[in-house]
Amino acid sequence: MRLFDRNSNMALFPAFADVSSDKVEDTSNELKWLNNNSFQTSDALSLHSLFLEKKSDGLHNKDSSVHRKDVDSVPPKKKKKKHEKHGDKKKKHTEKIKRSTESSGSDSEPIFPSDLKQKQETERPRDAPISSSFSWLDDMQSPTAKPFCVDSKSDASNWTYKSLYRGDVARYRRKGRSSLGLDPRRQEVSWEDANKKRKEGDKKKGADRYFSTVCRQLLKSQLPLLILPRVPESSDVSNSNLFLPLEDVEGEKKGEPVGRAQTSSVNPLGVYDSTTALWLQGKGKQDQTDHRDSHNLETGQEAVLVTGQTEEFNRKLREQPEDTDLWLKFIRYQDELSATVFGGEDEQQGKELPERRRSSYKAVLEKKLSIAERAVATNPSCVALQRERLRICQELWEPSALAKEWKKLVFLHPNSGPLWKEYLIFTQSYFSNFSVSRVNSAYGKCLSTLSAVRDGSMVSHPALPGIEEDMLDIFTQQCHFLRQSGHSEKAFSLFQAMIDFTFFKPDSVRQLSTKQQADFFEPFWDSGEPRVGELNARGWKAWMVQQERGGWVQPCAEEEEEEDDEEEEVKDCSQPRWKVWLNAESSREAAHWLPWRPEKAKSQSEDDCEDPERQVLFDDIGPSLICLSSSDLQLRFLLNFLLFLGLPVDTAVLSGGRCHPGVLLEDLSLLTQGSDSRHALTSHCLPSLGVNSVGHMTTLQGARKWAGLGKQGEKFVNAMFNMLQPVLPSQHRTVLSLSRMQYEKLKVFRCMHSNKKRLRSQSKISKRLAKSLLKEPDNRSSLAMWREFAHLEWMLGHLEEARKVFSAATALGAAKGLCNPSLCELCLLWAQLEVEDGASGPGGVVGDGGASPAVCVLSRHAEGNVLSPSSSSQPVSPVAIVKARRSYEQALTASLSAVDQDLCHPQANKKVGVQEEKLRLRGLLGCYALFQYLTMGIKAANAVYSQARERMGDLHRTIMSDDRSRADACHSGSNLLVSRLTSECEMLAVQQASLLKYHMSVGVFPLATLRDTLTSALTSWPSSAPLWSIYVQVENRYHSAGRARRFFHTLTRDNSSVVPRLFAILAEQQRKQLVDAAQGSCGKSAPLSVLPENGLSNRIRGLFESAIGTEMGAHCPLLWRMYIHYLVSEGKMDKAKGLFYKALQNIPWVKGLYMDAVQLFPEYLQEFADLMTEKELRVRLPLEELDILLED
Repeated sequence: MRLFDRNSNMALFPAFADVSSDKVEDTSNELKWLNNNSFQTSDALSLHSLFLEKKSDGLHNKDSSVHRKDVDSVPPKKKKKKHEKHGDKKKKHTEKIKRSTESSGSDSEPIFPSDLKQKQETERPRDAPISSSFSWLDDMQSPTAKPFCVDSKSDASNWTYKSLYRGDVARYRRKGRSSLGLDPRRQEVSWEDANKKRKEGDKKKGADRYFSTVCRQLLKSQLPLLILPRVPESSDVSNSNLFLPLEDVEGEKKGEPVGRAQTSSVNPLGVYDSTTALWLQGKGKQDQTDHRDSHNLETGQEAVLVTGQTEEFNRKLREQPEDTDLWLKFIRYQDELSATVFGGEDEQQGKELPERRRSSYKAVLEKKLSIAERAVATNPSCVALQRERLRICQELWEPSALAKEWKKLVFLHPNSGPLWKEYLIFTQSYFSNFSVSRVNSAYGKCLSTLSAVRDGSMVSHPALPGIEEDMLDIFTQQCHFLRQSGHSEKAFSLFQAMIDFTFFKPDSVRQLSTKQQADFFEPFWDSGEPRVGELNARGWKAWMVQQERGGWVQPCAEEEEEEDDEEEEVKDCSQPRWKVWLNAESSREAAHWLPWRPEKAKSQSEDDCEDPERQVLFDDIGPSLICLSSSDLQLRFLLNFLLFLGLPVDTAVLSGGRCHPGVLLEDLSLLTQGSDSRHALTSHCLPSLGVNSVGHMTTLQGARKWAGLGKQGEKFVNAMFNMLQPVLPSQHRTVLSLSRMQYEKLKVFRCMHSNKKRLRSQSKISKRLAKSLLKEPDNRSSLAMWREFAHLEWMLGHLEEARKVFSAATALGAAKGLCNPSLCELCLLWAQLEVEDGASGPGGVVGDGGASPAVCVLSRHAEGNVLSPSSSSQPVSPVAIVKARRSYEQALTASLSAVDQDLCHPQANKKVGVQEEKLRLRGLLGCYALFQYLTMGIKAANAVYSQARERMGDLHRTIMSDDRSRADACHSGSNLLVSRLTSECEMLAVQQASLLKYHMSVGVFPLATLRDTLTSALTSWPSSAPLWSIYVQVENRYHSAGRARRFFHTLTRDNSSVVPRLFAILAEQQRKQLVDAAQGSCGKSAPLSVLPENGLSNRIRGLFESAIGTEMGAHCPLLWRMYIHYLVSEGKMDKAKGLFYKALQNIPWVKGLYMDAVQLFPEYLQEFADLMTEKELRVRLPLEELDILLED
């Protein structure tokens, strides 16, 4: 700031302007303008006298002192050693100057008045010196006139930074250019900006990375570059070049003709593009403003498109505010909109990326919530919109507020089954308010409320279609919840009571409401009479009838000398405490899953029970009893119970009624199925659903204690089957018997792979039981039962006996031939086993004689003849092969036409069983494809599968897109048909992929065909575990994982199922194991056999995090347990423990999670046991009892 005074008077001699104040003013002012106030006569006289007295001596001393003072005022240099020579030279030069000054003499040197003035000032008395040390003002006894301090210590920062510290300078912002206190007519202030002026033009922005939004939009907008040059229409041979000219991309952008670049002095051959030619000429690249303008234009067009879609949604919603589907689409459209709007900003701001993502995600959630609230206000009775609103609020609200909203919603809509399902999932995952008893009572309240709605007792709300299916799903979900929390006795008692309540209900109470029926059932439950599956059980109906007659006398039960098979719980006391607890807890879970009942023969009472938790009271199960009026739902209930016990079931029946697929997944067998390369064609006959059976409560990688259910469990299953046989229809009895036969085969399969010592005894038991099942009247003519028994014999190595069983079974259904689905499936299994056994020729294709046993089986089946074991090795004539091919083709065409007609034009008078029988095409199609493979090759077989799958897929899409079929699907019968069609389409894809995989293992075949088959099938059926298993096995044989990763990303982005995410994680884990094994097998200096790949650990963690972030994955026990085990395997114990507590916030009811934590973090055993006790999870061996056992 510079201040000027326009009218100020300046002295003639400014150096002596202030001296005039010391003199007395002259009284005469006439000649004042002639006076020089700066000159005084006394000063001139004193100066002259001083000059005469001291002359030159005083002046020499003064000059030397002044010179010395100037030299001393120079700050010392820090780096003396480096500039010693330079300093010496400077000293010599200074001495020369001194000598020259002394030699010059003092006579010729003038004396200025300023020197005299300075001397006078030095002789005057000075004030007291200012203090040089700091002190507090309050500590001073007598305050001084000048309370200041001089800091003699220099600040080196002032030398270094050339300015004061910015924090010591007061900064403020000015408003306007004026100043207060100045006369604008006489004075003015000139302000200068302290900030530097900005440079003209912004700095050139760095080139965008290849993954940035600008580059990706550029790739989307531009056409792909040509790989080969374009051939001109009039090609001249004489003018043909000896090289391939490159396309001038820059010239093409400018509008120049595409082709060979223009020739010039710097580009004589025309091989350089325009940018390179400019560089050779010494010219710079042209400005990129055109490119920026085009990019801005593209961005503007995209913004206009997004705005147009939003306006279209708003217009439609204004015209049709009652369209709930449109509201849901608009809510889900916000995710796509956010990816377009916020995606570019997030990627351009690298440093603030996480914060921006969170803020943008929260903004999108708030926007979706506002839309959902407006939709709910417009359609208050729509439950789907209410559920969507609460899903959005789950990430914005506190759990307590969300729980209140859920309770309010189920109170307003008590008749909505899907709403109750989601409410129960939220209740059992609400950790702060979770306990097993509280969640179990919530299940009971839900089922009792839905039962009242179904019976009509709740007049305010009508029963919705499919309410019984929803009730059955909720009941099954409750049983699995109790099993996962360790309360196996209560879950088993629920199923046991429901069997009596459904199949042995007295006729006198059938017309009553469900609550009244439960009141009549309570005395039977508390009477102590044998229940379903127990010895001498007669059922509720027989007990009720006998009670009306006066009751019966209980006969004395024969006391059976039961062998005490209980093993010692503590086998090795030298093991760690946590390991002993895990083994004992798993053993008790496997042995004591049946509820304890007092035996009257032994005069036992309820007080004799050592563990009161093993007793189940009616109050625990009474509110959850439901009524099932449909026979199909009753069959589904029985299959759910068999799945609960660990028996294989028909997945087509259960596919329409799975409650929450992610909640039940706990078993690693879901990811490891189909890995047996020796049985590539038949390895998927018993698919695993990933659900643990009752009694199998252990760590994630823990071994199963028994192959089955144990001695007591097997007795219960036998007694239950014997009791249910008379009250079930014949077709239902066949389904249950088939499940029992497959269970025996499964136990043999487990013994073959895990416990070969028990294989001999288990094979005898299974064969004996299978033969007893085949002797029953309903099963003697069942081809499915004979097929399973023959497969059991083949697994045990009895090939000749298995062929005899197959031959005898074909004689039972030879009359229908290719029209019998069961016979086709039997012959297909026989032919597949023959192919796997290696009886066919090299590569799976027979020679000219057609002597393959599989070809003989398939050709005889097409002709309708019975095949004997001895004739299976005889060659088949070419004429017979042609006739068989013709028969298969005609039968397949007729079956597909019949299926198309029945499903697209359903008839009301047709039975569901007949339509379901026609849908079973896997046997016929498999026989035809395998026959083509053995006689013509893999291409012919693949064509058969592709054509049939295309027709079946079109039919399935037509049915699912038809509104009328969707309405019919609410009924259980039509729903079962749709489920059967879905299962058939999936199994056809599995058969095709298995055949291609088998052919690649025995011959040479391009991988592209198998990969295309799997990708197309998985796009249609993304939750198929067998298909994913084959896909992972095929892709992991090759180190290039880019294609598989892109495919996984595409499917998981648009699908909510947790199965694709689990297999994506499995694929990366197997790839990491391969890389680690390759690196470990080589020495430090040896070359690696497999190229190491970095970032696999972070990729796996990213897949885990994205999976648990989904709605299905957040409640999947298998996913959380795999994630914790993976972190521990990587050595990240702290993160693994933190993840365990995070998992408790989502799946606090899973006891297996706590057992994994005990195994991985054994030092926190007491903490985990206390936590399980607090949340009321079942702890069968308290730690106090464990200490007593260890002492004993």
